[in-house]
Amino acid sequence: MERALGRSPTFLVGTERQKYNLAQLQRREQHLSEEYQKNKPLCFNASTYQKTHPLKAQAGHRDADATLVSPMMLGVADGVSQIEDFGLDASQLPNELLRCCEELAMAQLLPDKSAQLDGSYRGPIPLMRDAYEATESYGSTTALLAILDNSTRIHGKLHPMIAVLSVGDCELLVLRRLKGQELFETVFHTEMQRIDGNAQCPLQISRLTEDIDPNFDEDIAIEVIEKGAAVHCVSIYEGDVVVMGSDGVFDNLFLEEVIDICNQMLPAWRDGGKFMPTPPALLKQVSMRIVAECHRKTQPDYRGQYPNAPIGKGGKRDDTCCVVGQAVEFTQAHRDVWSRIRRQQKWQGLLSWAGCGEELRRCYDHELRRCNDEESNCSSRCTARGRPHGPGSTYSTYTDSEPGSSFEESDSRCCIL
Repeated sequence: MERALGRSPTFLVGTERQKYNLAQLQRREQHLSEEYQKNKPLCFNASTYQKTHPLKAQAGHRDADATLVSPMMLGVADGVSQIEDFGLDASQLPNELLRCCEELAMAQLLPDKSAQLDGSYRGPIPLMRDAYEATESYGSTTALLAILDNSTRIHGKLHPMIAVLSVGDCELLVLRRLKGQELFETVFHTEMQRIDGNAQCPLQISRLTEDIDPNFDEDIAIEVIEKGAAVHCVSIYEGDVVVMGSDGVFDNLFLEEVIDICNQMLPAWRDGGKFMPTPPALLKQVSMRIVAECHRKTQPDYRGQYPNAPIGKGGKRDDTCCVVGQAVEFTQAHRDVWSRIRRQQKWQGLLSWAGCGEELRRCYDHELRRCNDEESNCSSRCTARGRPHGPGSTYSTYTDSEPGSSFEESDSRCCIL
């Protein structure tokens, strides 16, 4: 498989190697804060896209990546495909882990007192530990969470933050248009947790059978979360863009390339105008283009030359997933829609929004975009709330994720709910 795919994807890391990685790891914690601005409760408006590398798909390998998009949390988990060699589904643990993380986040972090009844938020590490203990699947995965916390107050005033938890080599960027500027700049960037520069053996969250690793003990997995996770606390403001990806993204694309894609595809705010959330469909197109550009790095040009990539010419042929999110105001509409979804979950006996498939996701998106379909309703709602409405700016839509793809112009109409 390594010969066929070029640079190999992530290897399964056994218990003894995990202990070595933990011993070598220098855990970094960072708290970034800026000058206080007048803030309000925020949530994520986001979309995601993932794709198995064509060569891996041709070889019959399933996509082991998992992504999470919810109002209070974004997540990426990169499952180790090598687990399939032992007859297991490598995607089960990363998907179950993110589902459990989301269930806890939505119970603890929704800006509503009633949402706190299921337990108080104690930070990203306890949340990840509790989520892991609630899982049952076998496998191994890296994980990256962006948790939006609206409970922080500085000098008695609301100051939304995101807690970033990283185990392994997924990465996250926070982009912001600074005052008076039209282009995004990086205000925060995580680092990959790779020991000794080994791109195949990052820190991993695992649950393994005796056949795979006779030395495995779940206490090691808990230790990886509690002692190995990198935790950062970052101020977040309305309009900030969060880009998260598996190592398949950041091994293949330089940071400048990711930022350039966002600057090209996400329209700048109007001069003197109020912020308007980016349509989720456009965020989806941005994530699709990022994944497509990653896969293009593994293809030679017409001269037979491979493009440069952070990991070396030709990059790495791997499953690739990307989440692109934007911080927007958490409104009464979000609260009402989420309350209806929670009631529907209880009636249907579902564990979480992420675990119930696309049906409830479409329900949530449909409810939040409902006024887009009726211009008169959109106008009356926005006027009543004193907010701008009407046609958004023209933007380029990415129409395909394969080589030779084109762009087409679309007129976006959106309403702030």
